[in-house]
Amino acid sequence: MVRNLNHDTFLVIRYVKRRLTVLIDIDGKHEWRDCIDVPGVRLPRGYYFGTSSVTGDLSDNHDIISLKLYQLTVERSPEEEKRDREVYLPVVDNLKLPGVEAPLEPMSGLALFLIVFFSLVAIVFAIVIGVIIYNKWQEQSRKHFY
Repeated sequence: MVRNLNHDTFLVIRYVKRRLTVLIDIDGKHEWRDCIDVPGVRLPRGYYFGTSSVTGDLSDNHDIISLKLYQLTVERSPEEEKRDREVYLPVVDNLKLPGVEAPLEPMSGLALFLIVFFSLVAIVFAIVIGVIIYNKWQEQSRKHFY
């Protein structure tokens, strides 16, 4: 969407009160459109914001003209202050990714028992049928009419 345009494209990344918002202006009209808005993002303190130009085998040219970084002063309660200090890895509360199914609940003991029981019954049944067929085949191979 941003290749070979005759105007600059802009991106705003905001992280305020555990909400990560990304806004874009790719039309050159100075009108911001929502790109993503994710509530419940917990980022640890003491990290740095960085940019990279590595694109792998697909080469592309993006010029970063400027970065403007602001630290907002937000009043926090002592509980919020303590909770934010305990974050060591970036975490998103209740994140549901598109195309990723929620893990299935584990089977109950009864369901697992029934599956194992009927599987064993089916295996025994198949073995008995196999033995019967093998014995019939043995009888047929012994009978020779001369």
